[in-house]
Amino acid sequence: MGSDSEVEKSAQKEREKKKILALAPIAKPLAGKKLSKRALKLVRRAAEHKCLKRGVKEVVKSIRRGNKGICIIAGNISPIDVITHVPILCEEADIPYDLANAGATKRPTCCVLVSTKPAKGEIGQEEQEKLKGEYDQVASDISELANTMF
Repeated sequence: MGSDSEVEKSAQKEREKKKILALAPIAKPLAGKKLSKRALKLVRRAAEHKCLKRGVKEVVKSIRRGNKGICIIAGNISPIDVITHVPILCEEADIPYDLANAGATKRPTCCVLVSTKPAKGEIGQEEQEKLKGEYDQVASDISELANTMF
């Protein structure tokens, strides 16, 4: 008989296989574990300071208006047709985008646009610097990931 740790490991492998099967075939560039955690941490911090656009409609509207930021798109959306136009818009507007588990907020969404400036009001200088630092780090990691693709 196997130990509990072996059972847990096999259960974890099964969960990871299911996640991979749920991914869309066009989910590229896909963020790794480290980048996903860093991006979701950025999404949480941006949500606290109201620097986040949620959902396809809001994200597309912001991109067309010329707002800049990082677009994080979920890679396991079904039907995939809902978000297939978003990466094209991001590339035309020179906005870095990544595929991960988007929407680490109360309501799950298929894509979010993270900016460094809040939609309304202002945030403190110290908080602005923390957000900007995380933003720059994630943006550079996403750019490196995208460069390895092409």
